[in-house]
Amino acid sequence: MARMMKRPSPIFGGPPSPEDFQRQLSEFMRQHFQGRRGTGTTPVEHADVIAEPERSAKSDAFDFKHKPRDVKAYLDRFVIKQDEAKKVLSVALCDHYHHVRLALEGKESASYAKQNIILIGPTGVGKTFLIRNAADLIGVPFVKADATKFSETGYVGGDVEDMVRDLLRLAEGDVARAQYGIIYIDEIDKIAAASNVSGRDVSGRGVQTNLLKLMEETEVPARSPNDIAGQIQAMMDFTQRGRKAPATINTKHILFIVSGAFGPLEKIVRQRMRESEIGFAARERPLETAEEVLGLAQTRDFLDFGFEPEFIGRLPVRVVCHSLNVDDLFLILKNSEGSIIRQYEQDFSAYGIEVLFSDEGLRRIAERAGEEKTGARGLMTICERVFRDIKFELPSSTVKRFVVTRELVDNPQAELQKILADPKQEERILARQFVEEFARRFQENHGMKIIFTAAATDLLVNEALEKSQAVRDLCAKRFKDFQFGLKLIAQNSGQKEFTLDKDAVEQPDKVLSDWVVASYRAGAGSTAT
Repeated sequence: MARMMKRPSPIFGGPPSPEDFQRQLSEFMRQHFQGRRGTGTTPVEHADVIAEPERSAKSDAFDFKHKPRDVKAYLDRFVIKQDEAKKVLSVALCDHYHHVRLALEGKESASYAKQNIILIGPTGVGKTFLIRNAADLIGVPFVKADATKFSETGYVGGDVEDMVRDLLRLAEGDVARAQYGIIYIDEIDKIAAASNVSGRDVSGRGVQTNLLKLMEETEVPARSPNDIAGQIQAMMDFTQRGRKAPATINTKHILFIVSGAFGPLEKIVRQRMRESEIGFAARERPLETAEEVLGLAQTRDFLDFGFEPEFIGRLPVRVVCHSLNVDDLFLILKNSEGSIIRQYEQDFSAYGIEVLFSDEGLRRIAERAGEEKTGARGLMTICERVFRDIKFELPSSTVKRFVVTRELVDNPQAELQKILADPKQEERILARQFVEEFARRFQENHGMKIIFTAAATDLLVNEALEKSQAVRDLCAKRFKDFQFGLKLIAQNSGQKEFTLDKDAVEQPDKVLSDWVVASYRAGAGSTAT
């Protein structure tokens, strides 16, 4: 306390004087902002030299050259199935961003209609994952929001314009870049106007009205007038740059994508079809699945559901996502680059433990996840339940490797006790399986098949056990250049299958180099012939 009394604080000694406040603000600006721009010059000097060129440099960097098939191929790496949804999305995204590119080049079409998208499908089928990965490929800011948090302007709740401001934040203040981002709104079916509400429906029709102007074209203030922190930041920006930051964000080129489960919509569509298809107009085969029915939804069905005509009219692209069965969930675990098992491999690897997922184990996880009826989200639920005690016990044990079998998924406690009772029992067996798994993943990732001989496998296993090193890490380090060398060989000779013996394990660089040289000689010989 004596130390504090030597230098009175505004907190204990009353509010600061105007001079003290100005001095403190200047010191804050110098410490937190000037250092980011450089040293030895004032913020005002940087305002003309750096502030504006940075924005234009980011905007000029946008160069969209993707084709629909390229976009779908990229999405196939992460999202299993949903082929029709990926095709429709790929075309809509390419059309939109080709238009954006032309607009940035000054060649904008005056008659262009923005292709905002509505995704229909149950939870956990990959709707958010689709859009997030598409945004990553395109390289634009991406904002995800939940429609249930918004209310009509003037009432307690979120403001729809905050989503546009979030785009600006993610674009690091670059207004031009934020103006062609993607806004994704989930649970959009929850803002359908309720038929049993008298008076104002502030979370239904009111939010639809607010979204209308955003989806078409409007100017959104970069700073919310009710955000005190934002106003202080604006003052700091003015002090730093010597000029005001851009005041508004135009939503003309922002792509809006909305999604929802739309459970009651199926009943509405079926009712309309029963009324319209009578006698000779009846279908030969009745529609069986919900996806088939929802795929025939028309604008009138969305109006009956509770959407305003103007609102649904601004969502011309409609996509139905299909529910996932056990086979789909298995493929997600096994083949998707975003598979949850990659996360668990990393989690155990942090403790020096290798985990191998057998196909039987993955299949059982998929079966149990299917029972959850939550799509791909059920995979996380089951995995957390299965590995809860295993992740707690194994890091403190001497176990370095284990395999996820069907038995472990069904009875994790019993299998855990077996692993802890004799951790060395299957050490070598598992290590050999890790070598085989490395060869399988190498083929999946690079299109080249490698086969380890028994002697090569034994050599790798012995070295990994002696050095207490993960077999995956050892193989990845030992054969880090093989993907490039083998591709050269394939180009020269067409060979795509390679056998790795002890020599390839002991001297990988020399063996690979000899193979590459031999492929060039063989290619030259065939050309000469």
